[in-house]
Amino acid sequence: MILLWLSAMCIATQGNEYAEPKNLYTACLKCHQSEQVPSSLVYRRYLMRYSTPERIKKAMFSYLEAPEKADSIMPPQFFLKFPMKKKMQMNDMLLKKYIREYIEQFDVKKRLVLP
Repeated sequence: MILLWLSAMCIATQGNEYAEPKNLYTACLKCHQSEQVPSSLVYRRYLMRYSTPERIKKAMFSYLEAPEKADSIMPPQFFLKFPMKKKMQMNDMLLKKYIREYIEQFDVKKRLVLP
């Protein structure tokens, strides 16, 4: 009986466009890739302006809560080629988790080679 209920719940949530994404790829990077948005470039721009992971997290969270071109880290020309970001439809805790994972994935410190 429980197995039947769990199966029904899995099937029901798969077709739900508002179901919580399972990971960073399905939440963010899938769209970035399909729109050909250069995620590493976006991260580098955040890094140049905000310089620390904590400040980057705050800025990204603020932008994703209410995306506006005026608040974007990207220059106006960027929006001639790429679409404007839509407001994220997920809870704050999950959004913060994906921002943290995004920063970890694109962190330039991982690419540094120290002698």
